[in-house]
Amino acid sequence: MTETSILPSDYLSFLKELKQQIQQAQLCAGLAANRELIYLYWNIGCSILERQEKEGWGAKIIDRLSMDLKKEFPDMRGFSSRNLKYMRAFAETWPDESIVQQLVAQIPWGHNLKLLDIISDNHEREWYAGKTIENGWSRNVMVHQIESGLYHRQGKALTNFPKTLPAPQSELAQQLLKDPYTFDFLTIEEKARERELEKDLLLHLRDFLIELGRGFAFLGSQYPVVVGQKDYAIDLLFYNVKLHCYIVLELKMDEFKPEYAGKMNFYLSAVDDQLADRSDNPSIGIILCKTRDKITVEYALRDTRKPMGVAAYRLTKSLSGKLKHGLPSIEELKDELRKS
Repeated sequence: MTETSILPSDYLSFLKELKQQIQQAQLCAGLAANRELIYLYWNIGCSILERQEKEGWGAKIIDRLSMDLKKEFPDMRGFSSRNLKYMRAFAETWPDESIVQQLVAQIPWGHNLKLLDIISDNHEREWYAGKTIENGWSRNVMVHQIESGLYHRQGKALTNFPKTLPAPQSELAQQLLKDPYTFDFLTIEEKARERELEKDLLLHLRDFLIELGRGFAFLGSQYPVVVGQKDYAIDLLFYNVKLHCYIVLELKMDEFKPEYAGKMNFYLSAVDDQLADRSDNPSIGIILCKTRDKITVEYALRDTRKPMGVAAYRLTKSLSGKLKHGLPSIEELKDELRKS
């Protein structure tokens, strides 16, 4: 019995169709174009899925298909048995062609594989794909955001935005804040002081800005403001280009206390009067605490007129050598800032 005789009767015609699809994709845009590549992979996956459902194709047929495609296109990568099985899983996960074209075809294949491997819920996959496009995340950054549970943290900070900001800006501001924030790139201990936390955040400013989210421009630490005859210092001051407003961020190494809202209200008034101009939206305050009690925060923010939010943050007590190695050095940070 020859090898060909054990194949399905229409296998050769199916192989010919795939060759035509691949050649057509090469003529249109080349497989280097990510959108065409992802769409090609999806089409191949759909074809394999259809054959398996109709004729019960097994792993051996996919192995043979891999061998024949690699023989026909020796200069192209991506036709391993493992990748063909991923194409099938990709097509099964995204049966809606419009989602493929408008969303997942906009991110690299490696990103898509991580979404398939790590996440089981399609709504969550769509969310991370959209955020990857929006923020331009590398694959490693996307995986870090998934592992940190960003989908479940985004928009969860306790705020008074619905009462203090107009509707379009209040929703955008709410979605921008998280709870908790994850500072697992830091090297300090849980019992560190506030100035140590602030200093370490600045040493890892690039990671800090990634955790804060898109649109944050860093303006300074211990930013000076003068009210009356006294000097005051804001822990961290940012400007958000999406919200078109200043962001005042205060760090607290303990549980949230009601008086923190009063101090933030004071800082926001000073920033609105001394820094913001007519084209800016109202400044927003973010109070990051080690812990916060929901009822206490709600009482503290209930009657405040300035927009502010309260969120917790979490640290890791120790870092593995691998993770420490991946953190940017001071020299790398300086170089990054010079490029920006």
